[in-house]
Formats: sequence, structure tokens, C-alpha cells
Amino acid sequence: MDMKIELIAVPVADVERAKAFYVDQVGFHADHDFPVSDGLRFVQLTPPGSACSIVIGEGITDMAPGSQTGIQMVVADADAARAQLLENGVEASEVDEQPWGRFVMFEDPDGNRWALQQLPPRD
Repeated sequence: MDMKIELIAVPVADVERAKAFYVDQVGFHADHDFPVSDGLRFVQLTPPGSACSIVIGEGITDMAPGSQTGIQMVVADADAARAQLLENGVEASEVDEQPWGRFVMFEDPDGNRWALQQLPPRD
């Protein structure tokens, strides 16, 4: 049986600020933004090339804003990804070299933490 992760909730305090951050600064695509009912707004954003999206909004999750950690995306070039984040005003870590890849870390305005990983060459 195949199982695919398709949607991850990211808790945010200010939906407009978070949407602008992910779309304008990180480069996600804004797929959907629906006010479903009073207190329920569904905003789906997808990283370029990803089959998995994130959802932010109102009434989406009980997690506290900024409590999502450990979301990791794979990139082709950690240096280029870091440069793009910095050019768009996102604070990003230096590239961390590990035997299992090269990593760049950043946080959204609420403190949700992300990792970008450039996979090592495979033999």
C-alpha cells in the first residue's frame, strides 16, 4: 500500500503575514485560500516541485503558533537556496556540512523551523 504525505499543518498567529512570507519570500505557490466558515480559513501553499503542501489558516490546528519544527525540504543546491532566501529577506543559517547532506535552516515569522537539505552524491 502506497502512503504519501500531502499536507502538513503549520501553526501561525497572523495568516496574512505568514502567507506573504511563504509566497513572497520563500517562493511557495499559493494554491488555495478559502474562508470555509466563521473561524475556519484554509490556505494551502506548496513549495515549487513538491507533491506535499502546507496548510495555514484559522481553525486549522490546535498547535501553538511557532511550534512546528523539523519540516525538511530537499533542494538541489544548498548554497543557491540559502542565497535566494537571503535575497528575499529571510534569515538563514550558514550551510551546515554533514556526511548525510548539506543543510540550511530558517524560521518563519512565528518561529516554525525549517531545514533545507542538499543530498550527498550517491554512488
